Amino acid sequence: MVYVVVVKFPIEDLLGSKACIKILKTLIKEEYLNITSIITKSTLNHRNTLKYLNLLKICNLIQEEKYGPIKMYRYNTTNFKARILKKLIEIWENVD
Repeated sequence: MVYVVVVKFPIEDLLGSKACIKILKTLIKEEYLNITSIITKSTLNHRNTLKYLNLLKICNLIQEEKYGPIKMYRYNTTNFKARILKKLIEIWENVD
């Protein structure tokens, strides 16, 4: 059985981070990615990427799945706040 612990996290801390937004945008565009692919596509370093992936997992905005030693990440489309944030990012990116 898998338990999900959701922590209340101030939105200004989440949206105030350029690295966090880059990771979110990367995971919105792609279905499943490992940390190496996220680093390459978001142009962040390993330490920051890992830090923000853990934060986004705690906020329940992304999901982590393990396949042996490989961890894959994806955007959590089952979370209401995550769907709203995804829609906001998609609208923001498509505005002329």
